[in-house]
Amino acid sequence: MAVVGFTKLEALFRKAASLDIHKGHAKDITDIVEQKLVDLLIAGERNANMNGRDVIWEADLPITKGLQETIIEFRKLEEEIDLKDVLEMLTTFPPLKYPYSAELEEKLPEITGALIVVMARIMKEVDDNDRALDHKTIEKTKKIMDLTL
Repeated sequence: MAVVGFTKLEALFRKAASLDIHKGHAKDITDIVEQKLVDLLIAGERNANMNGRDVIWEADLPITKGLQETIIEFRKLEEEIDLKDVLEMLTTFPPLKYPYSAELEEKLPEITGALIVVMARIMKEVDDNDRALDHKTIEKTKKIMDLTL
């Protein structure tokens, strides 16, 4: 199950970057966002371990200034992502060694939303000539996100 459905994803892309997405691209987009969230959590687990803890704190995640600002912008969009959906999606990945702190768990929907917003805005920059996305733009965006997040 995807972390967000097509309707929510479509609304976020329109609000964040004035982009239209096709239903056929939704799975590709959510797969990338989900993997980036897991990547952040894996890095957070490593940081928690290096700090001698067996619980992942929000401060353990490698959240850049830009991603932090995008989390704030996501809140302003007045769209919500259900924590239950995020946690359910995370069960489809191999489990981490350490659990999340309660504070981090509460933030997971906002972090996920911010990753969607980041992806939409990168796509807009990659191809600002067209409101509709194509597979090439999605692939370029994935490469950029892999390099930066």
